[in-house]
Amino acid sequence: MKLYVIRHGQTDCNKEDKYTCRYDTDINETGIRQATKASNDVRKLNIDLIICSPMKRTRHTVDLINVNNIKVIYDDRLIERDGGILTKTPIDDYYFKEYYNYYSSNIVDGLETLPELFNRVHLFLNEIKTKYKDNNILLVTHGSVVRAIQFYFEKMPEDGMLLKVSGQKNCEIKEYEL
Repeated sequence: MKLYVIRHGQTDCNKEDKYTCRYDTDINETGIRQATKASNDVRKLNIDLIICSPMKRTRHTVDLINVNNIKVIYDDRLIERDGGILTKTPIDDYYFKEYYNYYSSNIVDGLETLPELFNRVHLFLNEIKTKYKDNNILLVTHGSVVRAIQFYFEKMPEDGMLLKVSGQKNCEIKEYEL
């Protein structure tokens, strides 16, 4: 079973270096161009099913990349990480020291911890591995979720600092064997 993962197109919050989190915003003109370009790559993939976060930015992205009219299922477990009070605020030093530190105990009000996020996403992956074992799947999701997916397949850095590991750009597609 192949698992393909794409992050949504760019949003204004991405462009402005703000925490987007669960702010339900759409992709911007750059994001539309990114998704339209990515549709050429998606067209060539042998995909049986698309599972997508129900947020505006992922829904718009899937509408643009799903040129082969593959069945789409929306699943809340692929929703972006809850940023609590950080939502729509400028990314600051906390982002580099705590936000992407798996072992951080300095959690701001309302922030979904990385262990909570990883648990949510990893349980989802375990389920689809069994439920759709004979299918190739494309997941359309968010930056924090793609990191959780990445560390389902890769060993996490010992210090838990996930920003040291390459992230996934808007509309970049990664492939895994599930």
